[in-house]
Amino acid sequence: MTRTVADIMATELMTFSPDTIIHKAIQVLLDQRLSGAPVVDDTCELIGMLSKKDCLKVVLSSSYYQDWGGTVRDYMSPDVSTIDADTDLVSAAEFFLNSTFRRFPVLRDGRLVGQISRHDVLRALIEGG
Repeated sequence: MTRTVADIMATELMTFSPDTIIHKAIQVLLDQRLSGAPVVDDTCELIGMLSKKDCLKVVLSSSYYQDWGGTVRDYMSPDVSTIDADTDLVSAAEFFLNSTFRRFPVLRDGRLVGQISRHDVLRALIEGG
C-alpha cells in the first residue's frame, strides 16, 4: 500500500485565530520555538500563515512608527501553499523539491488537518516509504 502525507503528517498543531493580538502571537512563536503557524477561522478553514518573517515586519514597523498594535490578520500571509492529505510520499517529495518552503499545511476537503515537513518526508522515504 502506498503511504500518503496523511500517514506521516503532524496533527497536533499550534494555530492562531486571525483576531489574536500580534504581540501575543509573537510570544507564542518564540516560547514554542516555532518558525510559524497556520491561521484558521472558526470552522478550521486555513486563511493564512504567520511566520517569524512576518513578525520581523511587525517589530521593524514598531521601531519606526512606535506602533506595536494589530492582530494576526494584519500581518499574516494570506496566500498559502498547501498539500493534500492524500498525496503519495513520492509526489510530496517532488512538491518539496520544487518549493523553497520547508513545511506545508495539509488539507483535506479544504480543512486544515495537519502539517508536513521536508524532514517528515525524507524520514518516511528512508524508512521504506
